[in-house]
Formats: sequence, C-alpha cells, structure tokens
Amino acid sequence: MQPRSDFDSGRRHRAAQPYRTARWCGSNEPIGEQEYRIGMLIPMSGAAGIWGPSCLACATLAAEEWNAAGGVDGKSVTLTVLDASDESDDLEEQLQALLDADAIESIVGMHTSSVRERVTAQLRGALPFVYTPLYEGGPLPPGVMAIGETPREQLLPALDSLTERYALRRWFLLGNDYCWPRRSHAIATDTLRRSGCEVVASRYVPLGALDVQRLVDEIRGTRAQAVLMSLVGQDAVEFSRALGESKLAGKVVRLSCAVEENGLLAIGPEHTEGLFVASGYFASLDTDRNGAFRERYWSRFGERAPVLNSLGQSTYEGVAFLRAALRRKSRAGAPIGFESVRSTRWRSNLHSAMPIYLAQAEAMSFRVLSALRR
Repeated sequence: MQPRSDFDSGRRHRAAQPYRTARWCGSNEPIGEQEYRIGMLIPMSGAAGIWGPSCLACATLAAEEWNAAGGVDGKSVTLTVLDASDESDDLEEQLQALLDADAIESIVGMHTSSVRERVTAQLRGALPFVYTPLYEGGPLPPGVMAIGETPREQLLPALDSLTERYALRRWFLLGNDYCWPRRSHAIATDTLRRSGCEVVASRYVPLGALDVQRLVDEIRGTRAQAVLMSLVGQDAVEFSRALGESKLAGKVVRLSCAVEENGLLAIGPEHTEGLFVASGYFASLDTDRNGAFRERYWSRFGERAPVLNSLGQSTYEGVAFLRAALRRKSRAGAPIGFESVRSTRWRSNLHSAMPIYLAQAEAMSFRVLSALRR
C-alpha cells in the first residue's frame, strides 16, 4: 500500500496546512493578528465538486510558497475555504459571517460564473476578488480581477482549427443553463455561421439534471458532425460516457473548454475518442515553467496528490496573482507581473493574454496538438 501524502492526511495535520474551512473558522476560532486571510472559494460538492481537491492542493502550494517568501509584510497567509458549488444553499450566509467578523481580507475564487455573480452581488466591491477559471468575458463589477481564458482567445481559435482540420459543417451546441455556456455559444454561433457552418441545435440543461439518452438521440437525429460541449464537471463526464456507449464518439467530434484531467479519468479511456479540449494549461505541457511547477507540486503532495489540471492549477495562478497585485498597490494601471506557470500577461480584465493550446484526449491523458495562441 502506498503511504498517504500530506494532502491526504490534511485533516489530521491541520497545523501544517495554511488553510481552514469556513465552518472550522467559527466564532470560537481566534483570528491571528499576524495573519493575512484569504477567502478561498472552490466547489467541494455538486456537479463541479470533482475539481475541489486539486483546487485546494494548488492554492495551498501557492500560499506555502508565499509564506516561505515572508508572507504579507511578515504576516502569514492563510486560506479560509468555502464550498462554492452551485448547489450550495448557504454560501452567502457563510461568506457574510466572515465579512461581518472581518475574517477575510481578499477572495480567490474558482467556480462557475453563476456563483461568481452571487458573490459579487454580496461583496459589492468591498474586497479584492481574483477570479481564476475560464469565463464568458465582458465587463465585470469593480474589484473583480479575472485571469482565466475567454471565448475569443480560447474557443474561437479551436473552432476554426477543428472545422478546417476535419471539414466540420454541422455543429450541435450543448451547455449547462447559465451565463458562461449561453454567452460563449452566442459568440460561437456567429463565428460558425460566418464560416459556412450550420448550428443544427442549441440545448441548455440544468446542472446535475442531464437526460443523457435524450441528448444522444437528438445528436444522432440531427446528423451533427461535432458537439461543442460546455458542460460542467460531472455533467460533462456523464454525457461523454453516454456518447461513448452509443458508439457516436468515433463519428462525432467533441470540443470542450472545461474538460480537464480529472474529468478525463472519470470519463474513462473507452469513451474519449474524438474528444478535443482548448485550454491555457495541460499537465502534460512541455515547458520549463510547467516542469518546475510539476516538480514542486509532486514533491509537496506526493504520488497520491490530486491530478494536475487546468482548473485546479488556476487557483495556484490566482493566489500568485493576488500576491503580485498586493505588491503593486500604488501603481494603478501598470501590468501585474506574477509567477504564472501559464505565462499569463495581465493589465486589466479587458487586456490580458496567455498561450492557448489544443489537445486531443488519448486514453487517460491529453496530447497537445498545437498552440492556438502564443
């Protein structure tokens, strides 16, 4: 039997971890005067809960590296973790309790855009908020710094590449029913039609409420050549399994911007034929920065650590970005240079960029095919 890593046994060694859960940090938990406290919002349950462990591990690594470099003016950086799943019905209550107690000084969030809208409506710009995953782009409320991929830099180049490579003309658009899929698909529809393609159907389904057989039957009936799959976490897993079992996987190309290595393992190698993903990060990326990051990650958490992936790794980027943003304090408008494994360049939400890659699923891993954007 393999030994458990430090991350596996974190509940038994809380003193060694720079994080606590919101419920653990209750009214009887003293708030250290020598702490800089970050609210870490990640999904730990529900359809997106598959991303939680890797998000927590990557954020923990970033916080530990920050502390090793002296923290915030000598203060130790700590993470207070809240379950930011769409299904969480007490997120606002927990967040308000932390705000009322002055128990957090900034927020880093990796969750859906629908949860982001709930959080920003409550914060109203009261705290700095670094939002880390891919999102739909466009204006965001004051105080929100988004560092993830947007459709114009991630999705559209991937559509162009696959349409040309496989002469795809009939696209089926499938997403969960909230703002990221809907806005992304609106942009994609315009691009596809200008390229002479037909959108044969556009469907949106509630999180965790897929009728996979009905969707597979409809895809077969439309004679779609490709599916743009903007499904979250477990929903993407269930749909991909159903498509594979239907034998359509070898006939219909799937493109996703949100399936990552965790999802790939859950889908299973027998159901990944024809699956392509566009992203700013893959664990398999052969770059000096990623090689160094992987070494630090596996050295810290061991062989049983959560698998590296784009959404988990984005929380490392988010904590590193916040570290740099706090250093910049008085230089408003200047670019924020930070230790980005993805080589992200950020001046504002409307002026940021990172390399984007197109990869193909091969059994249990992704093979990077090309750089769509450098």
